[in-house]
Amino acid sequence: MIRRLLTLACAMAAFTVVSADRAGAQGDPNGPAVQPVKQADLEWVRNAAGTQERVVLFGDPSKPEPYVARIKWLPGNMSRPHFHNSDRYFIVVKGTWWVGTGNKFDPDQTVPMRAGTTVTHFANGVHYDGAKDEETIIMIVGQGPVTTTRAEQ
Repeated sequence: MIRRLLTLACAMAAFTVVSADRAGAQGDPNGPAVQPVKQADLEWVRNAAGTQERVVLFGDPSKPEPYVARIKWLPGNMSRPHFHNSDRYFIVVKGTWWVGTGNKFDPDQTVPMRAGTTVTHFANGVHYDGAKDEETIIMIVGQGPVTTTRAEQ
């Protein structure tokens, strides 16, 4: 049930990206049936380390509910090996997202995930990821509450 819900949320999130861009190009639709959010209206919040910015589009990753967020990896920044307590589903929206697995941090062993690629991070699977030469935006769909545990050797 959760997997179907998250798959549906992922599809809806992808549709929202396209719809919001089209709404900006064609003018805002009238009526209560559609609520576009334009790129310019997103309120990105930078993390304490200054490596990335995040915006939650709906839901709350800290609560027991589905959520959709975007992460903007700044060039030259990667996470260290870690894992999460639940499956998470990603769409690369912009740039190239570099993904590696295992407890040893080795950016040279990461694999490029280019814009349009979908990726699943399975619960408790150790990974690290980020951006190399360009800003990269990924969309995350998950079920909260999500926890992150460091796993570096």
